[in-house]
Amino acid sequence: MFIAIPSFALLYAMDEVVVDPAITMKAIGHQWYWTYEYSDYNSSDEESLTFDSYMIPEDDLELGQLRLLEVDNRLVVPANSHLRLLVTSADVLHSWAVPSLGVKCDAVPGRLNQISILVQREGVYYVASSSSTDSTADSVASSSEIDHVVRELVAYCEAPPKDPAPDSLRSEKKK
Repeated sequence: MFIAIPSFALLYAMDEVVVDPAITMKAIGHQWYWTYEYSDYNSSDEESLTFDSYMIPEDDLELGQLRLLEVDNRLVVPANSHLRLLVTSADVLHSWAVPSLGVKCDAVPGRLNQISILVQREGVYYVASSSSTDSTADSVASSSEIDHVVRELVAYCEAPPKDPAPDSLRSEKKK
């Protein structure tokens, strides 16, 4: 009984939904990649900001990049803010997890799972997948940087440049 009561309280607290998150994002698992959607930042035609995140092939890695963890487009989120992530899959079972944050959520086709995240430090957090078909990385920015990143993503989606990804989504951390 000494362990049961605090355990139940903790289980309920873990499933608590944040009433007013700073940002809501959606992660859609596909075989070999993830699609991310910033639904809070709608463009003029009311479509949400969406991009794909593919793992960088081992031959294309630069010095210092981590094998099977680096991606071409990172999910950028604000630090010190409550976040809501909706997770689903388009094809097979996936698992979206960030071990360093203690977060894991299954992506099941036809089902929309929801998790609340509070990232307290800026940095790069790697998404580890239980499935061997996908991997991605999160880049956590300060609140002032997130608006710049979203504006850059919107500009990129409206008129894709010759460069395959915006500067803020590169693997090396901006200083």
